[in-house]
Amino acid sequence: MDSFHFFDSGYRVLNGEVPFIDYWLVKGPLLDYIQAVFFYIFGINWQSYVLHASLINALITISTFFVLKNFKLKTTYCFLYSLLFSILAYPSSGTPFIDHHSAFFSLLGIYSLLLAINNQRKLYWALIPVFLGFAFLSKQVPATYVILSVGFILFLYSLVNKKFDCIKYSLVGSVFFIFLILIFSKSQGITLSSFLDQYIFYPQTIGVERFKNLNLTYQNIIENFILIHLAIIPLFYENLKKIFSIKNYIKHNNFYIFLVLLFLTFSLILHQLLTKNQTFIFFLIPILTAFSQISLTDSKLKFKKPICLIIVLICLFATFKYHLRYNENREFHELKNVNFELAVDAKKIHKKLSGLNWITPQFKKNPTEEINIINRIESLLKKDTRNKMVITNYPFFSIILDQKLYSPSRVYTGDGTTHPLRGSEYAAKYKELMDNIILKNNISAIYVINTVNKNTNFHYINLYQHCFEEISLLSQLKSYELKNCN
Repeated sequence: MDSFHFFDSGYRVLNGEVPFIDYWLVKGPLLDYIQAVFFYIFGINWQSYVLHASLINALITISTFFVLKNFKLKTTYCFLYSLLFSILAYPSSGTPFIDHHSAFFSLLGIYSLLLAINNQRKLYWALIPVFLGFAFLSKQVPATYVILSVGFILFLYSLVNKKFDCIKYSLVGSVFFIFLILIFSKSQGITLSSFLDQYIFYPQTIGVERFKNLNLTYQNIIENFILIHLAIIPLFYENLKKIFSIKNYIKHNNFYIFLVLLFLTFSLILHQLLTKNQTFIFFLIPILTAFSQISLTDSKLKFKKPICLIIVLICLFATFKYHLRYNENREFHELKNVNFELAVDAKKIHKKLSGLNWITPQFKKNPTEEINIINRIESLLKKDTRNKMVITNYPFFSIILDQKLYSPSRVYTGDGTTHPLRGSEYAAKYKELMDNIILKNNISAIYVINTVNKNTNFHYINLYQHCFEEISLLSQLKSYELKNCN
């Protein structure tokens, strides 16, 4: 589900389908549109999909180099930290992922804020809300935490220094961004009510439950992120010392640069504590190490050079450690216990998946068995030339069949993170969207692949059993033929 999350949906957008109207969307509309552009330019295949993540990684890496260079760090160190950042950034996922996009667009907003404070250029103030807006349209969190942090820092900075231009130009950027989004949404036919229901109100019901279960322990906050904390300690120490030794240090730019990085770190750690995904924020280590080194440049510490050497070594150690864990062993996608030597070339499923080695946790001992199942399902779906809906957690059937399959959600999880489940106050709205899809597109049959848990994920058919005739085609595939009914 995670690796292919935007594969079919990018194809659907490319073929004229619209998020919030043609499928329920809880997060990540921006990624669907970006992926559609990549498919349009580079072709509809796995390589175009991976290229999406790769170019975002390149963009944020080059931006990191530019920002560090702007803060007068030696070019050698700028290159080193940017290189280490690139290893820890997007490769942990390897494919487009909402948490990564949201974090990296947020980071671009943070970079713009750092450059604005350091250089006092109007453009940087105006770009802050644009990048943060893209982050929010990638995923609501961690973008929201960063947006709140940036709002507080902007208010404090303008109030203390009596520089209100930063507020003015940030508001100009905000109005510009909102205006463009409204124009685009209007052109797509997306209503404000559907956007609010699916992207704002419904996700809050999920977030409330996670905040209730938030476990703030020493192990969760400190031990699990110990290398991140070690990277920021010199920066923290230098600024804490200056707060007490320099009069009105709260007016200095360096204080706000420290505050920005501290709030960013707290925002991303909070996000990790609330999300159910694997940890992916270790890319902070090279950034925080670089700014710790920058803060030590004018320091009068007796052992400044050894301290710089130690933090560089910590950064190198962290990069090596997490590269092995997340990039080589693919722990982010729950593949740490998989024998990759058993993986099978995915072009056995379809040539559009060429370049992918196929193995999943569910069939980790025999991936060929899963590929055979997928191929049998593909063959049966291909024979049915009617308008049909396919409910599946293999979000690539639209592409390999080159057909519209009208799935009402990208994928189907059992915890409600992808769509409202039975008992949710938004279940009626989800049913209404599904009704509209069936009627508008003259759907004749609904296919359900057994990767979807019918008891928790798909109860629409149960509500209208008299309208459907159930047919078992394979042990992994059922069809529900739509009969005439009101």
